[in-house]
Amino acid sequence: MDPYEALANAIVIQAATDYSNAHKKLRRFPGDPASLRMIAECERFFLGDWITHLTEVDGKYILQKLEEEVKNVDS
Repeated sequence: MDPYEALANAIVIQAATDYSNAHKKLRRFPGDPASLRMIAECERFFLGDWITHLTEVDGKYILQKLEEEVKNVDS
């Protein structure tokens, strides 16, 4: 694998992990400011232009799947 592609994939995976972890922490500590900031930051990343330079997968689609995953954990 191309090292730049590996780095791009790692960035997207880390953002997804950060998003999921922030939601987990919010379940334990509702209203946690750090978790709320992390979620907002990840949402800006997935909905922003920069993700289009890292992956061909639509950022909105990734965020939608992450939101579904978070909702399934809450159920």
